[in-house]
Amino acid sequence: RDADGCARFAQGASPGLVGTGVAGRRRSRPVGVGVAVGDNDVMARSSMAAWGITPRLITMTVSAVATFALLLVMMLVPVPFGLQAPGPTVDTLGESGDVPLIEVEGDTPTYPTSGELLLTTVTTAGGPGYPLDSGSVVRGWLSPTMRVAPIETFFDPSQTQEELDAASSQQMISSQENATVAALTELGYDVPAVLTIVGAQEGTGADGVTAEGDVIAAIDDGGGPVEVETFDDLASVLEATAPGSTVTLVVERDGEETELPIVTGDDGRGGSVLGVFLAGEFDYPVEVRIQLENIGGPSAGTMFALGIIDRLTPGEITGGQVIAGTGTVSLGGLVGPIGGIQQKMAGARQDGAEYFLAPSANCDEVVGHIPDGLTVISTSTLEESVDALEVIADGGDVSALPACTLS
Repeated sequence: RDADGCARFAQGASPGLVGTGVAGRRRSRPVGVGVAVGDNDVMARSSMAAWGITPRLITMTVSAVATFALLLVMMLVPVPFGLQAPGPTVDTLGESGDVPLIEVEGDTPTYPTSGELLLTTVTTAGGPGYPLDSGSVVRGWLSPTMRVAPIETFFDPSQTQEELDAASSQQMISSQENATVAALTELGYDVPAVLTIVGAQEGTGADGVTAEGDVIAAIDDGGGPVEVETFDDLASVLEATAPGSTVTLVVERDGEETELPIVTGDDGRGGSVLGVFLAGEFDYPVEVRIQLENIGGPSAGTMFALGIIDRLTPGEITGGQVIAGTGTVSLGGLVGPIGGIQQKMAGARQDGAEYFLAPSANCDEVVGHIPDGLTVISTSTLEESVDALEVIADGGDVSALPACTLS
């Protein structure tokens, strides 16, 4: 029996084990299991090999997918950068919605015109609550018409988006007011005004001398007092006064007239500035309404003023050309610097402009970045801007007009 039993055992009476009848001489293993796995493995390897799939290829594929997923996540991570790109242009001689962008009300005659006077804009992304992702920043770096910079370059990080929007809207309102006064003054109208001091620039002759709420009544540069009934009255005296002179500013304070000696500053053109911030109440001899939505900031002032002048004068100030431009404008008709000049030039050229009016204070940013086919004319006053348009309209020598050069 023992021999027969061992023989039966060894021949497979116990089907799960092989050789267990002789303990300690052969290792136990499942019958057929190892053979089956080995066969499947051989078959799988043969099949993958037939398709050109190797373990190395599998490893590389998994690594590539993981890397792509990681890069995708990185591209969507917010970064502390802002981006400026060319924005839309708007024809100040055209319409905003279904109404003229610049509309003259009342009985004042207006005149038909052609051509376009394009105000230019920039689109700025990355403001509070709307951060940029890495992908947008990379696209901005690769674009010749976009600018990427730390977010503080474009926005005050302490302000909310609502506060930024409100400030931008107020700047637009002020630019329209300044443009109207400057344009009407350029056309020879008197624009009566009440000018109230709302602050003084630190370090100027007015700092610590004027007070908020002072109403300017007159100014004396040594040749006798000149009543200030319009902004132009004040500006004309200061323009003729050498910087560093002492003028007497007569203001109404607490119901009484007070004389304030002020040492003037330099306006950069041989004239003087008081160093005060003014708020004006104007009695317009011509009612002008500017209607523009969804655009803020002060930089459209010059183009608004030119549009008003074209509406109120016979002929075509553009000569039928497409002319773009930018620049703030003061009550006295001074053209000031703006941001995003390179993006604005690119946007103007994309929209068909052949000429561009640029503030002279921006010329360092203009040189070397003028798009092909665009002629840039430097200007520092509304009067210079009008003169430049007349040359263009008359087919004159545009090359003789002021151009931007490095200072």
